[in-house]
Amino acid sequence: MRRLAAGDNALDILGLDVTWEAEFAEAGWVLPWTGANRAAATNDTLSVPLETATWKGKLYAVPYNSNTQLLWYRSDLLKAIGKSSPPATWAEMISDAEQLAKMGKPHLIEIQGAQYEGTTVWFNTMVASAGGSILNAASNAAGPRAPMVKALTVMKQLASSPAADPSLSVQMEDQNRLAMESGTAAFELNYPFVYPSMQADKPDLFKVFKYAQYPSVIPGKPSKVTIGGIDLAISAYSPHPDLAFKAALCLRNKPHQLLAAVKGGLPPTLKSIYTNPPKSFAKAYPFYKQILTALQNASVRPKTPAYQNISIVISHNVSPPSSINPQSTADTIRSQITDALQSKGLIP
Repeated sequence: MRRLAAGDNALDILGLDVTWEAEFAEAGWVLPWTGANRAAATNDTLSVPLETATWKGKLYAVPYNSNTQLLWYRSDLLKAIGKSSPPATWAEMISDAEQLAKMGKPHLIEIQGAQYEGTTVWFNTMVASAGGSILNAASNAAGPRAPMVKALTVMKQLASSPAADPSLSVQMEDQNRLAMESGTAAFELNYPFVYPSMQADKPDLFKVFKYAQYPSVIPGKPSKVTIGGIDLAISAYSPHPDLAFKAALCLRNKPHQLLAAVKGGLPPTLKSIYTNPPKSFAKAYPFYKQILTALQNASVRPKTPAYQNISIVISHNVSPPSSINPQSTADTIRSQITDALQSKGLIP
């Protein structure tokens, strides 16, 4: 950001986190994708990843990769409580975990509860899955209150349950992975990197390590998992913008997305890779159908140049999850979001 603010022309292609596009576009640091470049960028690209690269109706980047969470679980533990299929809802998952706890079996639900971006992602997923959004459609005010209360109620329910890991309030993705591999957990909400890790680290547990869609908040309605990933944007100060657009399209073409998926574990953004998967991809990504479903139903993080402030407001109010009071926490978040959007006051 310092280099771009100074007009540095040594940058051509910028790898942007999916939360930065609005800020960079609003500042005039990146060029919009138009004409043939836009057509090439949008062709075969999944719609929700494209949404991360869009601001005020204009496309400012091309999605290079994405990321989404699935439910990872132990089939042997479900069998112990007489079930053959994974929980479809949060209420069912917590109930299953509590039943396992009464039986003295591994039962914890692993998810990110520390005071950082991962907890913001959890809250955003829960709000979207409850039918709401953190911000309104115009990104100038907080979204509806009721879905936030519903999301916070479920998060509090987990935190108050025997299913909660004792270290929930300091846990991040890798701590979740390690807890699952240690054998103390029954369920884990996490990214696909946990699959090859379990395969390599705990081959015995890997035999019963299964995957499914992220559980719903509202029965019968699909979860809307918050996606991550990297978008490629072109610097407004690049001395070679035409070549930079071509290079960015090359970097995110099908062969390169396949390489990033198979070698790096990063979900592609091209639909055809999922609908007509090469053998190498299907072998490395046996859960590719679940990933595609998650990406098609996905949610994005609040789109605003003030995203970092919004994220801090959320993470400081929902972590530790045990401190959540659904009604008052929702009111505090909404009030502080209003201040953050108006650049008023101090963020937590």
